[in-house]
Formats: sequence, C-alpha cells, structure tokens
Amino acid sequence: MQFSKNIAVTSILSPLQLVAAAPEVTTRDLATTGDLTHYDVGLGACGWTNSDSELVVALGAPRFDPQTPNGNPNNNPLCGRMIKVNYGGKSVTAKVVDRCQACLFDDLDLSPAAFQALADLGLGRISGTWGFV
Repeated sequence: MQFSKNIAVTSILSPLQLVAAAPEVTTRDLATTGDLTHYDVGLGACGWTNSDSELVVALGAPRFDPQTPNGNPNNNPLCGRMIKVNYGGKSVTAKVVDRCQACLFDDLDLSPAAFQALADLGLGRISGTWGFV
C-alpha cells in the first residue's frame, strides 16, 4: 500500500517539476521587437549541428547566457524552444539552436532559410517582431 502511495505522489509531482524547470515567459517575450540578421549555421551553442536550409535561430547572448546552467550552454532551457518571427506581413517559426554573440538582448540571428522566408538575404539586417510559441 505504501508503495502505491509513493507512485501516486511521484506521478502527480513529476509533471509539476517539468513545468517549474521551463524558463519563465514574460509579456516582453511574447511581443518583442529587435534586429533580425542571418548567419552561416553549423554547430551551435545548444550542441546540435544544423544547416542553412533549416528553420533555426540564435538568440542574443544577453538573453541566452543568463539561462545557461553551470556554464554549459548545451543544457540551456531555451534550446529547442520555438520562436515565431514576423516581418513585412510574413512570418516564420524557427527553433532556438544557438547564441549570437554580437546580438543585443532582443535581436535574433536567423538561418538563411528562416531569413529568406521573411525577406531577401541581400537586406542583411531588418527590424521585426518575434515571440516564443
């Protein structure tokens, strides 16, 4: 009987622990304006190797770094989060896989594929809105 009570308590608490581990999403995260650039994708701070053809994004280091536990960016809870990016009436959803050292807090560095879903690569830098989804 004691064993089944422990399982019941563990079953109830385990999902709560997962929710508590996720980074807090604030109103600022839902409607953010920043510069959008593009970069050559490869091995990112999250520890995954991606390609230019994938819809991926690098967060600005000032936003990414404080979430990094014990200095290991591979374990950053922002890794794998999805972001919807908007520009000029177009939008694209991309996965966080990297950090952008040169970006400010609200800036994003997009893969060429993600950037091209919004604008021509030749523009280089555009101002858009984005939020976690």
